[in-house]
Amino acid sequence: MLKPLVRLLLRALFKLLFRLRIEGRLEGLAAERLLIIANHESFLDGLLLGVALPFDPVFVVHTGVTRSRFFRMVLSLVDYLAVDPTNPMAMKRILKLVESGRPVVIFPEGRITNTGSLMKVYDGPAFIAARTGAAVLPVRLDGPARSWFARTSGRYPKQFLPRITLTVLPTTHIAMPATGSAKQRRRQAGEAMRRVMQEMVFSARPKQTLFAAFAAAVAIHGRSRPLLEDMKQIELTSGELLRRALALGQAAARQSRPGETVGVLLPNLAATVALLFGLSARGRIPALLNYTAGADGLANACTAARLETVITSRRFIAAAKLEAALAGLAQQRLLYLEDLADHIGFIDKLWVLVAQYLPAPTSDPEAPAVVLFTSGSEGKPKGVVLSHRALLANIAQIRAVIDLSPEDKFLNALPMFHSFGLTGGTLLPILSGASVFVYPSPLHYRVIPELAYDRNCTVLLGTGTFLANYARFAHPYDFYRLRHVIAGAEKLADAVRATWFEKFGIRILEGYGATETAPVLAVNTPMAYRSGSVGQLLPGIAARLVAVPSIAGGGLLHVQGPNVMSGYYRYEQPGVLEPPASEVGPGWYCTGDIVEIDADGFVFIRGRVKRFAKIAGEMVSLEVVEKLAYLATSAASPAGQHAASTRGDAQRGESIVLFTTDAALTRDALLAAARAGGTPEIAVPREIRVVEALPLLGTGKVDHVTLKKWAEA
Repeated sequence: MLKPLVRLLLRALFKLLFRLRIEGRLEGLAAERLLIIANHESFLDGLLLGVALPFDPVFVVHTGVTRSRFFRMVLSLVDYLAVDPTNPMAMKRILKLVESGRPVVIFPEGRITNTGSLMKVYDGPAFIAARTGAAVLPVRLDGPARSWFARTSGRYPKQFLPRITLTVLPTTHIAMPATGSAKQRRRQAGEAMRRVMQEMVFSARPKQTLFAAFAAAVAIHGRSRPLLEDMKQIELTSGELLRRALALGQAAARQSRPGETVGVLLPNLAATVALLFGLSARGRIPALLNYTAGADGLANACTAARLETVITSRRFIAAAKLEAALAGLAQQRLLYLEDLADHIGFIDKLWVLVAQYLPAPTSDPEAPAVVLFTSGSEGKPKGVVLSHRALLANIAQIRAVIDLSPEDKFLNALPMFHSFGLTGGTLLPILSGASVFVYPSPLHYRVIPELAYDRNCTVLLGTGTFLANYARFAHPYDFYRLRHVIAGAEKLADAVRATWFEKFGIRILEGYGATETAPVLAVNTPMAYRSGSVGQLLPGIAARLVAVPSIAGGGLLHVQGPNVMSGYYRYEQPGVLEPPASEVGPGWYCTGDIVEIDADGFVFIRGRVKRFAKIAGEMVSLEVVEKLAYLATSAASPAGQHAASTRGDAQRGESIVLFTTDAALTRDALLAAARAGGTPEIAVPREIRVVEALPLLGTGKVDHVTLKKWAEA
């Protein structure tokens, strides 16, 4: 009788001190065998679960814990089984316990996190779940890592009594793999458990708006924390960025209507970030314009999204020589950042001082948060409407699979009008408590490695093209602090991957996504990496492969998930939202990519549907052609760049044209590479054109529209 009473008193105490909340359903869990799993954030975790669960479970603990008198006293409040993981009999004891019908609590990580993220997930708990057929009940703990009972250190935020939330998810099962050796089946079950843990962390995310998430991050990590730096090299704290956001948002609100989509034509600057959050705080929707798109591209984007107002900067227009491009925006009213700043008066400053401590305005997470535009590499740009839900879901998905901490510093030179630069390079670090250095151009190949060295950056994002050029000009020690280098937006060449590993000792984590998915769909991680793939799909994403006639292997990838866009704004129907839909059904997005997914869930990109040539009735991937060129020149000219396009051919339907910066590349070298790699000879282009440089879009992707024009010229 004493234990239940003590647990009842402790539960009331936790609710009072830590404002303990339990979300989800714990009642009615009458499974014959139940295995409760949870992430491990602090020494409080076992006690929290002990007082929160309505039934009486058995806790599996390490024998080392029982050596402490304090922990023995705490464990006396619950039933526990002390096991030594090095003892072969330990697994059998746990199996018998689960089979006996008693609910069992186990922490699959086996240790308390010291990063705030998920640690390595051990295979043992998964094998027990698969072997016994027990129902697995995931419970997400959020908050204990910020207490003084945690093992996080350094700049990780600590609070005396942080709010603690326990989120209970629906039960699931882990099936015993049917094939392979005992070791392989155990490993496969462990991978399934890791995915369950990642889904658990992701699913327990709060439902917020962009500005509310920023305000919550400021509250958690503190207002004095250095957060954002730009080329002026003045580091803003969280509190300073919050005040700037509120001030700019207030000034912009006077010049726009609630719910209006407002164009933003600015480079990577601290003021741009503040303006994005400020517009969001005041119920405006920023549309990030691609200032490298030219006069037609800008005008088409403004038409598609029905922009009436565009915020830019006189200094930026002069520096980037955009006067001619802006001349085409006759229907839009231009507001200048310099003027907005000048119109922030004394009353506004008083309002900001008060508003920074008020709760974030409530808004619908399903409402549009930003409008981005497709690159226009294959036609007129489309406006991609991303909701607060989509952006924050994608950030939560990334954080569930990659460890990021307040100790990290991002270097983001990818423009914010690029979805990778916005979500991955800007919002992810700010909302995760990491700091970020934003730089206005990814093309400064000598400057960026020096910045990474000088500013002690630990995370770098880039396209394959940009990373190749950084490697060319960087000193071998420039990237000594980097923990993660993440590549996306285009296929990563094997030569670039090898160069980074040999010169810097860094393994590039290649990912994959689309503007329409906010953008990340899959990424390699330190815990799940397969060379040549773009990683496993992120938690919460459903995928289907649809077979494509004439293309053997894989299929056309369709995806659905909380990070998928709300819809398109098209040039042909300005301002009319076209919800996502594909042949699979409403709410699904067709990526246009041919992919294969292996037995372990790793995604391999085989090419885009639009980047296949039909030669004499056979489908040939242009990416295979480009890979041939890289293989043929990898030894003699590893810095060469290659891109393939097509032109009409009266006899064969289409003909492949290869553009290259390597004047020494010959068709004989391509034939030799094809024979060595087993590639059909039909993939060897008959025409090779040498160019000084490949045409690139502002996002770093190859401009295929221009290449097509060159090929047909």
